[in-house]
Parts: sequence; structure tokens; C-alpha cells
Amino acid sequence: MSKVQFIKVQKEDDGIRLDRWFSRHYPQLKNGQIQKLVRAKNIKVNGQKTSTDYRLSIGDEIRIPPIEENAEPNRSEPRNLSKADIEFMKSLVIYKDEDVIVLNKPSGLAVQGGTKTSRHIDGLLDALRFDKNEKPHLVHRLDKDTSGVLILGRTANATAHLAKAFKDRKAQKVYWAVVVGKPKLLSGKIDAPLAKSGNTQGKEQMKIDFDSGQRAQTLYRVIDALAHKASWLEMAPLTGRTHQLRVHCMALNTPIVGDVKYGSERAISLGLTYGDKMHLHARGLKIAHPNPKKGMLTVIADLPKHMKETFDFLGFDESQSVNPFDYFKKDE
Repeated sequence: MSKVQFIKVQKEDDGIRLDRWFSRHYPQLKNGQIQKLVRAKNIKVNGQKTSTDYRLSIGDEIRIPPIEENAEPNRSEPRNLSKADIEFMKSLVIYKDEDVIVLNKPSGLAVQGGTKTSRHIDGLLDALRFDKNEKPHLVHRLDKDTSGVLILGRTANATAHLAKAFKDRKAQKVYWAVVVGKPKLLSGKIDAPLAKSGNTQGKEQMKIDFDSGQRAQTLYRVIDALAHKASWLEMAPLTGRTHQLRVHCMALNTPIVGDVKYGSERAISLGLTYGDKMHLHARGLKIAHPNPKKGMLTVIADLPKHMKETFDFLGFDESQSVNPFDYFKKDE
């Protein structure tokens, strides 16, 4: 058992979340363990109670509680993964260079672990050690049931650069969704602050709260629609709140297909073959490359199988939006 330690945040970790800092430096600690230690105030930042999503800054002092020896940092040896897991992870790669790896994350696979979640992207990252001494790092997250673009840093400097871009809201993201119904306005800006709430199962849920909610804004447009039964939305979140797009789609009275958490039975009312699967896809990401000589990195992720089948069934043509970044302009 180690002793209590106090570690200063270094330049390469500037801007990353506290839980990701622990995933980087204490990879054998599970996400659930980190959350427990934070809730119990065993992990503190600058002597103060904190949260797992706290963004660290250079010079912050992290209190590290006593940790079992087998949970001490061990970056040299990769986890033992099956050949199938390694091939699976490599099949998700849609872009790679010396600084970044970009995945097309499938729906249904969590990015990080938690209660009752043992299989997740973070636990499979050793499959992407293309160089002996590297291990890619998470930069941002997608909901478990959301598919699409997920970018990883291959080096500490690249990870810090990308994390700062997300923190400073300089990463442009565009999502595609199939929703039930059709918005009254075919394009616009949803400005509806969000706050945490609890649902009947006691699980975390978000709600619109104009009194005490955090600022949440989303640009959207309807690309195509099947009468008033279903629509294809393209959305650009200007903020990054939990479940933002899912709640904002409900604000338009158009729940995302498959999103029973927010849309209840109406979300699965179209009778689609895959109508019970989430139809929310991180279609594109535009971000400054960690290497300034390479300028902007723009990545587009193909639709998952269930959304392709729904597009075909509803008669939606992907070519109607070749480059979504040409349409949306980020508000400053």
C-alpha cells in the first residue's frame, strides 16, 4: 500500500479531466474506483473537494490517496488482449498519423468503464499500440449508444493539445440524428440550459432548467423528412453538456429514434427494423492538428449499419450533406 502523495500537474496534462488524468497515470484503477475515491474526498485538487470532470491546469496539486501496489502506474506493459479484441479495435480506425488516431466508435460500446461496465474503449486501447512504447489516450467522450468520431492522442503533447481544443470549445462537431416527427422550424438555434435531474429508476438524467441550468446551445437543420413522421437532423453543439443533443431534440418535440430514456415509447414508435437502437451519430469533427504544420484536421465517420438501413428505408440520401462544416458556422 502506498502513502498519500501530492502531485503537481505538468504541462502535458494541462486541460484534461481529472478522471482521464488518473486513467493516464494510474491505468489499473477502474473508472468506478476513481469515482468512489472522489466522492469520498480521498482525491482532492488544491486541497478542495472536486469532481471527476474537473479540468486540470498546470500547477494544480492532486492529492493521491494510498493505492494498492498492483494499482500503481505501469505504462510499460500492455494489457493482455485477445486477438479478436485487437482486430476489432484496429477495424475501428478511420485515420492515423504520428500524433492522432481517430476511431468510428460503434453504438453500444462505452468509452470508459463504470458500474456494470467492464468492456469499453478505454480498456481496449492497448490494441492500438502501433509503436512499442505508446498507448493512445482518450481526449473526449461519446455516450455509450452514440456512434461516430472519437479522437485519441498518441503522445502526451498531442493529447494535451487536443484536450485544450475541446476545453476551449475550438473543436467543431457535427452530429446526424433520425428523429420522430418534424420540427416546426426547419433550422435554427436551440438555447436551453441543462441541469441534472433524477428519473424514476434513480439514474442520472438531464432536464431543461432556465433558472439554474448550465448554458447549452445547439445549431440544427432538417436535411430531409418523411412527411411529418420522421426527420433527418444535422446538429452542431456549441456547448458540451451531458445528453445535450438528446434533450434538445426533445425540446423540438422530436425525440431521437431509439432514445427511450428521453423519448419513452414515442422514440420506438416508427416500427423500424432497428428502431430500438439509438440513431445519433457523431458524423464529423474539425480540429486544429497537434502539429501546426498540418493545419486543420477534418474527419468524417460513416454511418453505422442500423442507421444506414433506416436511411434506406426512409429514403434519405447521405449525399445531401457532403461537408456539414460548410453549413454551420460556430458562434463565438
